[in-house]
Amino acid sequence: MAPRAESTFLSLPALYLALLLLLSVPLARAQGQKTWCVAKPSSDEATLTANLNYACSQVDCSILQRGCGCFYPDNLISHASIAMNLYYQSRGRNYWNCYFKNSALVVTTDPSFGNCVYEYI
Repeated sequence: MAPRAESTFLSLPALYLALLLLLSVPLARAQGQKTWCVAKPSSDEATLTANLNYACSQVDCSILQRGCGCFYPDNLISHASIAMNLYYQSRGRNYWNCYFKNSALVVTTDPSFGNCVYEYI
């Protein structure tokens, strides 16, 4: 006897909900690991500039000002990474908050260096 169409239909919403819940909890967070968002080294200058401008329009990027802990190294990839991480952290560390049009990576190694501490909320 073939399965009824109604039983298949009723299981699809449950399957969809389960999949949605799984995708909404990043694996690293489920395992209790800390995560940060950084720019991909292969990102082009225009993309990094757009990411920096967008992130800093959403969060406080004063840490990147001259004289602050994360001003040096004074280069685009470093500043973009810090701004992108500030945005990612402030939005709940969801993988989609570190997408930036596929120009970012979620990492489990703390990218902090010297006097520059990458925020982890």
